[in-house]
Amino acid sequence: MKSLSSGDLFKAPLVVKILAFFLISFAFFHLGKHWSDGYQQLIFYNSRQSAGDDKSSSVAISPNANKTFDLSSITANKTDNVPDLTSLLNLSSTTPPLDNSPPPDALPSPPPPSPSPPPASVERFGIVDENGTMAEEFEVGEFDPELVENWGNGTETEEGEQSQSSRVRVKRFSLCPERMREYIPCLDNVEAIQKLNSMEKGEKYERHCPGEGRSLNCLVPAPKGYRLPIPWPKSRDEVWFNNVPHTRLVEDKGGQNWISRDKDKFKFPGGGTQFIHGADQYLDQISQMVPDIAFGHHTRVVLDVGCGVASFGAYLLTRNVITLSIAPKDVHENQIQFALERGVPAMVAAFATHRLLYPSQAFDLIHCSRCRINWARDDGILLLEVNRMLRAGGYFAWAAQPVYKHEEILEEQWKEMVDLTDRLCWELVKKEGYIAIWKKPLNNSCYVNRDAGTKPPLCDPDDDPDNVWYVDLKACITRLPENGYGANVAMWPARLHDPPDRLQSIQMDAYISRKELFKAEWKYWNEIIGSYVRAFRWKKLKLRNVLDMRAGFGGFAAALIDQQIDCWVLNVVPVSGPNTLPVIFDRGLIGVMHDWCEPFDTYPRTYDLLHASGLFSTEQKRCNISTIMLEMDRILRPGGRIYIRDALSIINEVQEVSKAMGWHTTLRDTSEGPHASWKILMGEKRLLRA
Repeated sequence: MKSLSSGDLFKAPLVVKILAFFLISFAFFHLGKHWSDGYQQLIFYNSRQSAGDDKSSSVAISPNANKTFDLSSITANKTDNVPDLTSLLNLSSTTPPLDNSPPPDALPSPPPPSPSPPPASVERFGIVDENGTMAEEFEVGEFDPELVENWGNGTETEEGEQSQSSRVRVKRFSLCPERMREYIPCLDNVEAIQKLNSMEKGEKYERHCPGEGRSLNCLVPAPKGYRLPIPWPKSRDEVWFNNVPHTRLVEDKGGQNWISRDKDKFKFPGGGTQFIHGADQYLDQISQMVPDIAFGHHTRVVLDVGCGVASFGAYLLTRNVITLSIAPKDVHENQIQFALERGVPAMVAAFATHRLLYPSQAFDLIHCSRCRINWARDDGILLLEVNRMLRAGGYFAWAAQPVYKHEEILEEQWKEMVDLTDRLCWELVKKEGYIAIWKKPLNNSCYVNRDAGTKPPLCDPDDDPDNVWYVDLKACITRLPENGYGANVAMWPARLHDPPDRLQSIQMDAYISRKELFKAEWKYWNEIIGSYVRAFRWKKLKLRNVLDMRAGFGGFAAALIDQQIDCWVLNVVPVSGPNTLPVIFDRGLIGVMHDWCEPFDTYPRTYDLLHASGLFSTEQKRCNISTIMLEMDRILRPGGRIYIRDALSIINEVQEVSKAMGWHTTLRDTSEGPHASWKILMGEKRLLRA
C-alpha cells in the first residue's frame, strides 16, 4: 500500500479531506480543554439597572462555570464597590452543579479578606439628597469655582489712541483695601462731613460725594467667606452671616424680635420694636382698623420710614404690596444692607434738610413705627415732606409711644402731632392701641378755607413738587393738581397697564401721543423679556433685586411682572432726561431720581441684575464711562448679571472697561440683526480674590 504524500493528500477524495479536518479540530479542542482546567474561571457580572427591574445587579456566567472557586481570590480585591455576588452566583436549587471539581483540600487556602473600607461621607448639593430624591430643604453651596478668580492687586494701564487725542486705557483695575468692603462713596465721605457747619438736623446722613478726581477707582472687595445669597423666598427669614458680618443689630435689637444669629446665619423672626409678635399680626391690625386701606388693591406702593431690617415690607410682599424701606446710615448702619440681602426693596435715605428723591404723590401709604423722627420740629417741615410724597387720599400710619403712653412729655408730643396734622388738613381716621392712622385730603379745598395766616402756608404755584435733586425742604404745603392728577389711579393690578393721568404732564419731546409711547414701550420690553426667558432662561437665574438704570415709563419692570419673574425692580430715572417718576409710581412700581455721574445710595453687592438701555450713549458727554461702570461693579453681587443695550459707537468701550473689572462678557446682536446700530452686552461678575 502506498503512503500518501502531501501532494497526494490534496488529490484524495473529498471524504478523506473532511475526515482529516475533523480529526485535527478534535485534537486542538482536547488539548485546549486539558490545559485550561488549571486556570481561574471567568465570571461576568453587570451592575447596571434597567427600568422596571427590581434587582440591583445581574450576572452572566461562562459555559464552564459549574465549578467551585474562591471569589475573593478571583476578583483580587477589585470589587469593593460591587454588591455581594456570592448569593447571585448560587444557581437555582433545582439545578445542582455537576461535581467534577477537585476536592476542597486540593485548592490553595484563600487569603484573609481585606477590611471593609469606611463608608464614603455623603455630601449634599443642590436640592437632591443622598438617596437621589428631591428635597424641599436645602443649603446653597459655595461659589462655583468658575465664578471665583484670583485677581491679584495693582492697576495695569497702557496708553492708546482714541480719535485724535491720546488717553490712558486701564487694562486691569485693582481691588480696593479691605476696609472699603461696605463703602458708599457719597455717605462715607468723612472729610466732607467733618467740614459741615452743622449736624443738628441730620446733615451728616445726607449725600456728600467725593470731589473731582477723587471718585472710586478700584473694585470693592467682598468680605471673607462671602457666599451666594440664599434665594428668595427663603432669604426673607435667613441670610448668611459672612455676607453681612455685623452683629450690632443683634446686640441692640435681639430682644425685640428683629434679628438673631444662629451659627453661620442671621435669622429674622419677623418682628419689630412696635410689633414684637410679628409683622403679619401687625398688618392684620392695620387692615381691621381701616378696611379702606385694602392692601394689594387700593394700597399698592408703601414707604416704610426707619425700617429696621424691613420685616414690615417683607411681609407686605405676600399681600401684593411693594414697600420701599428707607433708613439712614446711622448707629444701626447695616439695617438697609440686611434688608437688601433678604431680597426686600430698600435704600439708604434720611429725613434731614433735602427733599427725598421720590416724586409728589408717590406712596399710597407711609408708615413710621418708632422711627425716631421729631415730626413737629421746624414748623413740621419733615411731616410736610411726608405730605408731599403721600398720594391724595393716602394714609399715614404712626406707631409710637406718644400714641398710647400717658407720660407728661409724651402726651405733649401727641398734642403737637394732632395740632400739626389738623393744620395739614389730615383726618385722624383711627387711633387704636399704639397705632394712629391719618388720611390726606383729595383736593385743596380744606387748605384754601383755613383761617388767614395759618401755618404752614401753601407752596407757591410755580413750585415743582417733583423737582427733588439736591432741593432743600420747604416749610409749605404742596398743592394738589386741580385736575385731580395723581389721586384717581386705578386699583392694582389694572393700574400697571392703564396710562395714568400724570402721563400728560411729563415734559418731553414726542411726535406721537404720550399714551401711544407708553403702550409701545411696554410692548417693546414685553417682547424682549419674553425672548430672554426663552433664550437665556431668565426664570431659572434666581433674579431678585433688579436695578433698571434708565427706566423710562417703567416698561422693563412691568414686563418682568407680566412674565411672572419673581423679582422687584428699582426704576432709576436719570436727571439728564424727562422726569417720568410720577408715571412709574402711578403704575404701582417704585423708582428714584439719580445722576449717574455720581455714586448711588446703596451698599455694595446688593443687586442681582443691572439693566441699562441707552444709558451710556446718553451720558457719555456728561459722565466718565469708567466711573459709571465702577459704580455698577460696586453695587452688583458676585455672580450677578448685567444687560447693556446701547449704540455700537459706545458698546466696544463699555466692553473694554468690563474686561478690566474682571467681568465675563459676550457681545450679541439685537433682534434687528448683525448690521443694526445697537448691540447687547451680556456679562457676569466674578468673585475676585487678591
